[in-house]
Amino acid sequence: MEFHDVIVVGGGPGGGACAARLRQHGMDCLVLDRASFPRLKLCAGWITPEVVADLDMNPNDYPGSFLTFPRLQIHFPWLSTRLNTTQHSIRRVEFDHWLLERSGAPVREHYVRKIRREGEHYVLDETYRCRYLVGAAGTKCPVYRELFRGANPRARELQAVTLEEEFAYQWEDPACHLWFFEQGLPGYAWYVPKANGHLNIGIGGMAHRLKCRGDDIKRHWTHFIDVLRERGLVRNHAFEPGGYSYYLRDGVQTLRVDNAFIVGDSVGLATRDLCEGIGPAIRTGQHAADAIATGSDYTLDTVNAFSNTAWPVKKALEYMFVGRKEKEKAQAAA
Repeated sequence: MEFHDVIVVGGGPGGGACAARLRQHGMDCLVLDRASFPRLKLCAGWITPEVVADLDMNPNDYPGSFLTFPRLQIHFPWLSTRLNTTQHSIRRVEFDHWLLERSGAPVREHYVRKIRREGEHYVLDETYRCRYLVGAAGTKCPVYRELFRGANPRARELQAVTLEEEFAYQWEDPACHLWFFEQGLPGYAWYVPKANGHLNIGIGGMAHRLKCRGDDIKRHWTHFIDVLRERGLVRNHAFEPGGYSYYLRDGVQTLRVDNAFIVGDSVGLATRDLCEGIGPAIRTGQHAADAIATGSDYTLDTVNAFSNTAWPVKKALEYMFVGRKEKEKAQAAA
């Protein structure tokens, strides 16, 4: 049975950032993921300046696609405007692989199914053993399922569902566009250009609100494609979207159980206004590594629950996405 001080389950941004910080502390760690890297990952690939700073990332040295937006094009049903804010786009197929390679940690392709405690150790599928365990495998993380589900039950009112596609495309408009509340969608749609001729387009909304009113995310996808074509943003492309779901942050109380830690989307930390998950995943991954290596507290004190710093904007978006009754239910359940 293979032994490591720390095993990180999940090779996405949270897992890669955790492994890198552990290695900086001189700790032995292994990353397990069900996929082989590099792997295609559905994601808008929108990262903030805070992510760049947290990773001590030099965009000029980054080997993958990196594009900077000095402003965002914001569209509402009643007006369009520009928001002056610096944001960036990456391709997750490149970004996640780069994070893992930069960490220097060994990576194994392995789908974790069973986890059990044996004395001071965790045993995974009778194949791997470790003293510390980190769950960073997203919504379906086995560490969450086996060790954290009871302490952090997920509120269905805070589940976001998406449809999106990333494809090679010689885009003409280099701006990042966001559409809010088109046809009453409790969420938003996006057009995110990537450097080196790729484009990500997608749409996301709150699953519970859609279901309660007999709505469907696929209907909004069809409308969104019409908008893209009418604006001439995408031409002559046969769309083949994929989907996934994840949870927005609310009521997370337990980040550690004994020597097991949970980070990012595994515990549901996407922001409440723009549903952004890469930043919270990276920061919690680093904090978990620090707690393991130094014994420091592992908290969410420096992990933002909102992407937008303007109070009226973030609260308005939270209300439109989640709704007052749904928010109260989620808080009561937590």
